[in-house]
Amino acid sequence: MPAARGWHGYRLWTVAAVLVVSLVAVLAWFTPALSVRTVQIDGLSVVPDEDVRDRLEIPEGRSMLRIDTTSIAQRVAAIPTVRSVRVQRQFPSTVLVTVVERTPVVYYEAPDGAHVIDADSVEFAIEPENPIGVPKLITEGSFTGPAATQAAVQVLVTLPPALSVQVGEVVARSISDVSLSLRDGRKVVWGGTGDGERKAAVVLPLLTREGTVFDVSSPNLVTVK
Repeated sequence: MPAARGWHGYRLWTVAAVLVVSLVAVLAWFTPALSVRTVQIDGLSVVPDEDVRDRLEIPEGRSMLRIDTTSIAQRVAAIPTVRSVRVQRQFPSTVLVTVVERTPVVYYEAPDGAHVIDADSVEFAIEPENPIGVPKLITEGSFTGPAATQAAVQVLVTLPPALSVQVGEVVARSISDVSLSLRDGRKVVWGGTGDGERKAAVVLPLLTREGTVFDVSSPNLVTVK
């Protein structure tokens, strides 16, 4: 009989604990105890702050537990200039939105403006003027469209920073024939997108030599003209 009383008492305590936890959860869910008071947005440079806030759609006084961080991130990520978004709850009352913006890698000219492309080969903006410091993509013959863009981007993201800032144009004639026109008039024949790391290692020392055309398409047998 004592054992039965002990088990009965344990059950009562368990039920009481569950009720208390449930009550706290209900209070947190429906009352202002854990309501959103601050929204912090980090990582913005080009995207206007108000554009992001307009897509958050967090009602005033909404409990931190009731906000849908996945849906918020998806709405912000729909902004073309946004590459990725992370939404976090920082209790007791702050929502932190961390944005990574797309960075221009190359652009091509069209009648409606300069089409800007990022490191993922995503065309994310059309600018009325050519972006300063961003190389121009030139395609020739039948090698146009996504294949040309991807080849050019793959080459550009492989370049050492000291060379990438010198590139004025990237010319893609085929997947195996990509060249770089530098702003000082010199030309780097890159070739295909393969062996990128090896080419990046040999190109800067090669550019210290006298010449106008620097061929690293075969990184084990480079030439200067």
